[in-house]
Amino acid sequence: MSYLIDTHVLLWSLGKTTSLSAKAREILENAHVLVSVVSWWELSIKFGLGKLELGAGTPEDLWKTTQEMDYASLPLSLTEVCSFHRLAKLHKDPFDRMLVWQAIKNDLPLLSRDNRLSPYTSYGLQLIW
Repeated sequence: MSYLIDTHVLLWSLGKTTSLSAKAREILENAHVLVSVVSWWELSIKFGLGKLELGAGTPEDLWKTTQEMDYASLPLSLTEVCSFHRLAKLHKDPFDRMLVWQAIKNDLPLLSRDNRLSPYTSYGLQLIW
C-alpha cells in the first residue's frame, strides 16, 4: 500500500524519528512512501525565506536522501490544481490543503500528526498517525 506523507513527517523521518508515532515509523519502514512535489515546494520556499533550518543541508540534499530511502515523488496534476477550489477551506495553510486534496483525489492515506486536518475526513481523507 502507498502512503502520502505530510511535510513534517518527511522532515522527522530524516532526523527526528523520535517525534514519529510507532505506526508512522512502521509505515515509513515497510510501505511505499510518497512525497508530494507540494512538500518540496513548501520546503524550498521556507528554506529560501530563512524560515526553515535544515542543518548544513538544502532541500536538494534532502531530496537526494529520500531517493536513497526509496521514497517516491508524487507529481501535482493539472486536474488536481484545477479542481482544488472544490476543497472546503477548513484549514488556512495552502500547502496542507493541497496535500489533503492530493490524498483525497488519489485515494491515498495521508500520514500526518496535524489533527487540524481531521475535519477533512468527512470529505474522504484517510488520516493516519
